[in-house]
Amino acid sequence: MVFPGLQHVAITVSDLARSTEWYARLFGADPVLDEDEESGTFHHTVFALHGGMLFGLHTHHGNETKDRADELRTGLDHIGFALNNTAELEQWRDHLDELGITHGGIKKAHYGSGVSFRDPDNIALEFFIAPGT
Repeated sequence: MVFPGLQHVAITVSDLARSTEWYARLFGADPVLDEDEESGTFHHTVFALHGGMLFGLHTHHGNETKDRADELRTGLDHIGFALNNTAELEQWRDHLDELGITHGGIKKAHYGSGVSFRDPDNIALEFFIAPGT
């Protein structure tokens, strides 16, 4: 059997309205779903990305901690978005600048190149290309 690709990613956010606005600007699209989940324990807002991938924002009822994400703790380290080449990477770097989103510039390594940035909850995100592209 071939292991399947990812169909969706869902992250927990501390302020759903703030994160929805931020991700809508980043993705250049409005959510396709914005409702309480049928169990009533959380609300989800979902964006449809190119290629059929879904990206969800969750807020859980009763979460009062409002912690910021930290990749040094067990859990999510970062989310990487695949690009095809250096030109696309440069375009996305420039688009982040246009949106006023702080990033670390293009970093090159033997395993690929990327531009890293963070969402309002400090979740690490990255645009990434394979080496030689």
